[in-house]
Amino acid sequence: MGTSGFPVDLILFGMIALFLVLRLRSVLGRRTGFERPEPPPALAGGGTVIEGHAEPAPTPPAPQRGFPPPDSAAAHALGAMRGIDRGFDPAHFLEGAERAFRLIVAAFAKGDRERLASLLGPETRRVFEAAIAAREAAAETMATEIKALLSTTITDAMLVGTRANITVRFVSDQVSATRGADGEIVHGSEAMTEITDLWVFERDLTSADPTWRLIAAQSHE
Repeated sequence: MGTSGFPVDLILFGMIALFLVLRLRSVLGRRTGFERPEPPPALAGGGTVIEGHAEPAPTPPAPQRGFPPPDSAAAHALGAMRGIDRGFDPAHFLEGAERAFRLIVAAFAKGDRERLASLLGPETRRVFEAAIAAREAAAETMATEIKALLSTTITDAMLVGTRANITVRFVSDQVSATRGADGEIVHGSEAMTEITDLWVFERDLTSADPTWRLIAAQSHE
């Protein structure tokens, strides 16, 4: 090749090198080695994907459930209830009572009278609504969260005709605070507290309405 000729071989090698660089970039991308790893995608249920497997968000443990001794008057009453309503089952009743407990506690804190009306007996409803009205008149707001329902126990049962009463003891960890108009806490606290509630549910076992309504309640820390 003459000294004045155009270096065709250099152009050819340059084109080959450029082709290889473009191919490598298309395969490897533009990472420099300092990128932060991308977090695993979040799931709708609050879990994450780890190594291709969906990890669901942890669920709180089920409460311990207790029933009256087999030879007790309460146990005999529960058996008599089953004789009137073949669909009645104490374990299934406790599951429903636990759901009602959470719903009623939340509805009372929010002042949701409509929700409470379907879950409370007439007298209990008047007491709850009076407490809500007093809270509203004082411009107070209440926030309650059940952190854990530790245990639920049927402590008593009674049957008069077809009308059944069942007493349940709920033990739960709660955070509950009532604040005044200035935002200061006037009752309760932001600390988690173990609370024991005794609730009495009632239902006419021959009624087409399957709802057990709360007719009495008391609680203590």
